[in-house]
Amino acid sequence: MDEKDKPSADEAALSTRLHQLEDRLSQTRKDRNLRTGQSDGRDGNASANASAMARGFRLSSELIAGVLVGAAIGWGFDRLLSTSPWGLIVFFLLGFAAGVINVMRTAGVADRPADRQ
Repeated sequence: MDEKDKPSADEAALSTRLHQLEDRLSQTRKDRNLRTGQSDGRDGNASANASAMARGFRLSSELIAGVLVGAAIGWGFDRLLSTSPWGLIVFFLLGFAAGVINVMRTAGVADRPADRQ
């Protein structure tokens, strides 16, 4: 063997440290998966992403529904009472406020009315 083919002491030490780091990382991943009850990190990550997307869609639909219902009620009042555009403006803003409150309740930021007692 030639002198160039032999690994130096620094390279051997670096290789040893790299293998030790890989072992520690794999052990840490196994411990974390055992604590969370997951068999593989990919499965848990996918379900967490799906759950987060579902929660995001629910929160956005709460806000949009509040705004649309408020605008529809305001438009109806304007048609019945000929107060255009004041009913639409007022109920649009009330619908927006109701949507924000519903989002806060759903997200757990604000208390529900039954929890206030």
